[in-house]
Amino acid sequence: MEIKEAQNKIKKFDIERNWEADWNIKDLLLNLIEETGEIWNVIKWLDDKDKEKKIMDKNKGEVADFIGDSMFIILKLANQTKVDASKALQATLNEYEKRMPPEIIKKVKHTNLYAGGYDNKK
Repeated sequence: MEIKEAQNKIKKFDIERNWEADWNIKDLLLNLIEETGEIWNVIKWLDDKDKEKKIMDKNKGEVADFIGDSMFIILKLANQTKVDASKALQATLNEYEKRMPPEIIKKVKHTNLYAGGYDNKK
């Protein structure tokens, strides 16, 4: 499903239930934090990337649930704020392409300046 199609389906979903005006931004953001906390609980005490990957593979259903719930909330937020999610994602990708050129990132592995990375954001 395309992002625009998903955003429109969520809008229709809300309209059919008379929910389009009942949500507020604070509640949507709190719900997104709650979803993030739920998936974080799966790996929060792990400090080994290999263990994290194994646990996430073992809990694929919870990962999929987190992704679906989070995308639903984000697209709902886009509808409430009248943001075209497809355009917003494309703008972010365009910015990341400029800020994080592959030839540099492959060498430094990350963009955290404080850890010796690279991010030419201005």
